[in-house]
Amino acid sequence: MRQLALLMLAATQAFGADPRHSGLDDMSPQLQAMQHNDAENPAMLWVKEGEAMWARECTRCHGDAATGMRGVAARYPSFDAVLQRPVTLGQRIATHQRTTPLAPESDALLSIESYVGFQSRGLPIVPPDDPRLQPFRERGEQLFRRRMGQLDFSCAQCHDDHAGQRLGGSTIPQAHPTGYPQYRLEWQGMASLQRRLRSCINGVRAEPFAYGALEFTELELYLNARAAGLRIETPAVRP
Repeated sequence: MRQLALLMLAATQAFGADPRHSGLDDMSPQLQAMQHNDAENPAMLWVKEGEAMWARECTRCHGDAATGMRGVAARYPSFDAVLQRPVTLGQRIATHQRTTPLAPESDALLSIESYVGFQSRGLPIVPPDDPRLQPFRERGEQLFRRRMGQLDFSCAQCHDDHAGQRLGGSTIPQAHPTGYPQYRLEWQGMASLQRRLRSCINGVRAEPFAYGALEFTELELYLNARAAGLRIETPAVRP
């Protein structure tokens, strides 16, 4: 990660500014205003529910989330020494001290994950400098660049080569995971990064991986490295 940070610094110095930006910058002024105003941001309903869950289930062990969870979301996915693999923040929360894990995409999981992520809003993404993560991150990059599906298209072709162009009336974003879980207007509800990735894979007419699949975690590892230094926006709003 230090090498990646140095490369990003060199690029910034060469071009005068960081060419990367959040998908927020591609949205209309109305949607930007909706995200910035907590009273109008629909995702705050899930954050508030997560706050209530935290008070019921988490405070006894973890204390005040505003202090204890500050910066946590900026460091995931991280390496789990027991599982010997990386885990996402949602995966960590779903199984933490639970005999029955919280189901993927359940309101309960999205709410508590949103609340924990909200504590890091405004902080830069800082991927762990852990050499055990490197082979997983490399596989995530390979997946990002792999052509797939009936359309024979890769993530990189869309979000690197054609970012900023138009597709179906919308601007193609650079695909930086700065605001998950996020509220998507097209779904009228909250969604995890894995749900968004599954939607993209479906879009190129390929068979998506199952929720919780290692491939998704590896891809998230690479996406977070690619977005290192960008600010967390959780909970974001997108079209």
